[in-house]
Amino acid sequence: MTAIIDYGVGNLFSLVSSFEKIGEKAVITADPAVLEQAERIILPGVGAFKDAADKLNASGLVPALFAQIEKGKPVMGICLGMQLLFDKSFEYGEHDGLGLISGEIRPIADRVSDLKIPHMGWNALTFEHGKHPLFNYINEGDCVYFVHSFCAVNCETDRIAWSEYGADITAAVAKGNVMGCQFHPEKSGDVGLAILRAFCEMKEGSTC
Repeated sequence: MTAIIDYGVGNLFSLVSSFEKIGEKAVITADPAVLEQAERIILPGVGAFKDAADKLNASGLVPALFAQIEKGKPVMGICLGMQLLFDKSFEYGEHDGLGLISGEIRPIADRVSDLKIPHMGWNALTFEHGKHPLFNYINEGDCVYFVHSFCAVNCETDRIAWSEYGADITAAVAKGNVMGCQFHPEKSGDVGLAILRAFCEMKEGSTC
């Protein structure tokens, strides 16, 4: 069973639907006991970094999330949920993240001058450091769907995929059992479902 953290931010029901399509049970929860029972955890998120970080901290779920990460349970952040994994964000100020992935969140506009912001649409994945287990069922060059105005930088050590949008834009990161996708697997068709399927095959205590 996959637990999808409910802290008031995120397109949660489309995620549940995507897990159903691959035959996996997913539940939306704000209960630490459910996080304990789950085999893996999704941290979703849409909107502004500070608002999401404040809501996540106010939910009281951060200690429970860290406890499950310490046990080695697979955890994946999606879109803003991925950004929250980082040390900090510079989205309209400077705000602390969870500090699980080294690096920071900066405006795409700092890197791209002649393309529309937000970055919205389908872009191909380029793998970094070889093929991560999260991508077991897809190929380099497969396309996924992005909607974002800020991106992760200074994270090359933990970056497992990037996409080209006038510059190399971090698409996915991983550090041990903690992973993140800037794109939306639940909006990325068969490729996104294949990524979720690979995530569901990861077990507690395994290393990536």
